[in-house]
Amino acid sequence: MAIATFGAGCFWGVELTFQKTKGVTSTSVGYTGGTTQNPTYEEVCTGRSGHAEVVQVEYDPSIVSFDELLDVLWGCHDPTTLNRQGPDRGTQYRSAIYYHSPEQEASAKASKEKADKSGRFNSTIVTEITAASEYTMAEDYHQKYLEKRGMGSCH
Repeated sequence: MAIATFGAGCFWGVELTFQKTKGVTSTSVGYTGGTTQNPTYEEVCTGRSGHAEVVQVEYDPSIVSFDELLDVLWGCHDPTTLNRQGPDRGTQYRSAIYYHSPEQEASAKASKEKADKSGRFNSTIVTEITAASEYTMAEDYHQKYLEKRGMGSCH
């Protein structure tokens, strides 16, 4: 199994999207990319922790590649809006790829460049590509939030 970590706005809908992806064996939502140790949801919501809401995806690379997961990422949010997705605003909602290996870093950069040149988006992609750092799993009530409530999307 391999791990991928993505920020794409509110983590509830992003998690649901990746849960439905063939080859994904598990998902969790949490926080990464900031300076606060073991942040809480309330701390992340202030925007002062530096953390982003993220989905950590465990996947079977023999079924789904990291590049295919990147395609899912590009399709499930607007990577051209800085620190915003839909009505959600703040650095915690930034678009980000947190790579776990040099291969993931190279794939993420190539995929971003390809998506940027594709004409699919009206503006330049602002998705940050950063080495994965400490991941803190979000509180239990956030895990599989939409699934637990029988909801198909956030907004």
